[in-house]
Amino acid sequence: MITKKNIIIDPHDTLRIRAEEVASPISNEDKEILKKLLEYVIASQDDELCEKYDLKPGIGLAAPQINVSKRMIAVHIPDEEYPENTVSYALYNPKIISHSASKCYLSGGEGCLSVNKEIKGYVPRYSKIKVVGYNENNEKITLTLTDLPAICFQHEIDHLNGVLFYDHINKENPFYADKNWEEL
Repeated sequence: MITKKNIIIDPHDTLRIRAEEVASPISNEDKEILKKLLEYVIASQDDELCEKYDLKPGIGLAAPQINVSKRMIAVHIPDEEYPENTVSYALYNPKIISHSASKCYLSGGEGCLSVNKEIKGYVPRYSKIKVVGYNENNEKITLTLTDLPAICFQHEIDHLNGVLFYDHINKENPFYADKNWEEL
């Protein structure tokens, strides 16, 4: 099981390089990494498991964050009110194939399991994205995402390209928000 000690912290070099494509069909070793990424994210949202296994809560994790420079991510965003709307995926070679012109941002800013300090500011993201990737069974998955799931997928895919969330924050005015951006 992945724990907090397996997650590398900025300024680790692996966080700043473009991760390699995963060969298809996916190997058993890479399947196991995908499974463990999703397992971590799900477990990290349970207070008892966080305490027991020393986990830091999160909704997404990318392979580069565990020092594996491969294009793999896991995202788990539960919807208690409407469980059928829960977003839970472990994908390899995910790509954003289209996005809205409109942007949004989280009013509280973004955080990251690999960034141990609070960095304040708004992170502009596309409001709606379409992602294509492959699951552990080599099945092509196409997702149309909005709001928090769209933000989370953009954050995790950024990790695959050596980009951290704070790279998007306006350096001169961290709390700059265009009047057309939606606040979430």
